[in-house]
Amino acid sequence: MTGHGIARVDGLRIHYRRAGTDGPNVVLLHGAGIDDADLSWRHTVETLAEDYQVYAPDWPDYGDSDPVDDHSIDTYREVFAGFVDSVGLDEFALVGISMGGAVALGYTLDHPDRVRALGLVDSYGLGARVPGGPMLYALANVPGANATGWSMLGSSRAATVTGLANVVHDPSMLDEAFVDAVNERASQRGAGRAFTDFQRNEITPDGRARTNYADRLGEVAVPTLLVHGESDPLFPVAWARRAHEGIPDSELVVFEDCGHWPTREHPDRFDATLLRFLRERMPPAVEQDD
Repeated sequence: MTGHGIARVDGLRIHYRRAGTDGPNVVLLHGAGIDDADLSWRHTVETLAEDYQVYAPDWPDYGDSDPVDDHSIDTYREVFAGFVDSVGLDEFALVGISMGGAVALGYTLDHPDRVRALGLVDSYGLGARVPGGPMLYALANVPGANATGWSMLGSSRAATVTGLANVVHDPSMLDEAFVDAVNERASQRGAGRAFTDFQRNEITPDGRARTNYADRLGEVAVPTLLVHGESDPLFPVAWARRAHEGIPDSELVVFEDCGHWPTREHPDRFDATLLRFLRERMPPAVEQDD
């Protein structure tokens, strides 16, 4: 059964989902846009909870967490460091999707003694030039442009499906509950506000990413699973292939017929892939008979 909690990080209320009562700790980090812990990790939290203790926080200004003034990978890394200390996690597996992947990777490079296994899912932070980066920069810096886009995405269910086609491989294959959840979040006042600030901080006018760990991949000292959608329009699968070559102990799984959101485009396959990796690299505790 999934529960909820509030962590206090430098005066911020950070909401998180919590599940599982036994086994090693696993932390799941969601991405940007209008994402939150429930949107990306709804199925995964419940699947992992059978063997692990699972934590999935909402980033500041996402879900039910308090806002912050600055949205960047550096800010999120600081918030995450405070979060794990607040909830008392000393060692854990760390899995991040998209923006959350960059936070997970950066934290792991700084704290290899605390991260037992790493998962990077269609991760940001693995390359220098972002496809469509100049457009992302322009949209973030033209007043009202992003707000209009999110408003249109939330204007109707049909508009939501059309918008998701820019992110996923085949929106017709998404479950109805997920589409409805995206529609609900996009229709909220202030939707995408945090992401707009993130774009301004992270994308340069020529479309380059300010956060890029490509030249530090050889320093990753923990077992790493890379999952990437073959048709990801945001961060190319070539980033994951290069990361697999650069990270000493890594495994790459490429999902065909998948875009940027494998946790919701192919939830069963994704959960099985992650669970198998965790069981191999961080086995759950085995009960001993009396």
